[in-house]
Amino acid sequence: MNIIRDLTLIANLATEREEENYDFRSFLKGKDDKKVDAIVHRLNEDISAQIDCTQCGNCCRSLMITLEKADTTRLSKHLGITKEDFEKKFVEKSAEDQTNIFNKIPCHFLDENKCTVYEARPNDCREFPHLHKPGFTSRLFSVIDNYGRCPIVFNVFEALKKRLRFKV
Repeated sequence: MNIIRDLTLIANLATEREEENYDFRSFLKGKDDKKVDAIVHRLNEDISAQIDCTQCGNCCRSLMITLEKADTTRLSKHLGITKEDFEKKFVEKSAEDQTNIFNKIPCHFLDENKCTVYEARPNDCREFPHLHKPGFTSRLFSVIDNYGRCPIVFNVFEALKKRLRFKV
């Protein structure tokens, strides 16, 4: 499989294939969720092993990260500051649902495509791009949103199209 890593090419292809991806999303809704999950999990393992995220860092440059209470505790401890000081400096409430989010994009802790708090990073970051989780077909909106941003998501989605013999 030819792995595409170039972010400009991925973004251009995402724009070009927008209608195709929404058609594929509809196509997937009719498939067995457990079978699709099994295929996606295998593809994710294979493809993510071929991509070095520290050569990209686009997720850290472009995503709004949700913070759970445990994340705030872990990060403040890691940084040697109080939770209150951590929240004042790095956190805001989302307008949508009042959840805690980082107050800046790109991430405060990104330095040359590397996370400076990697050991203590938020769960949202630990789980990204979420392709290892069950329920892939129930998360297709966010998958398509990340398709043009993440080489792993892009390549898994394209490989899934081929694997399921999707024809537009």
